[in-house]
Amino acid sequence: MNQMPLASWLSHEVTNREVLSARPDAPVVPDRKKPARTGARTRQARTAVAGALHRVARAVEPAGC
Repeated sequence: MNQMPLASWLSHEVTNREVLSARPDAPVVPDRKKPARTGARTRQARTAVAGALHRVARAVEPAGC
């Protein structure tokens, strides 16, 4: 079975899509809205988890590092 015609067609389609995406009339994707600011409890939880992960990483790292 020769897959060359299918591969050629697919690569042509992908190339056209990529090349035409830079045109001035290409669709524009709006930016995402910024997430709401996190509260103090969320920051404390993230800090605690980060500290725990650092401690675990130090415990399991090889001695020569």
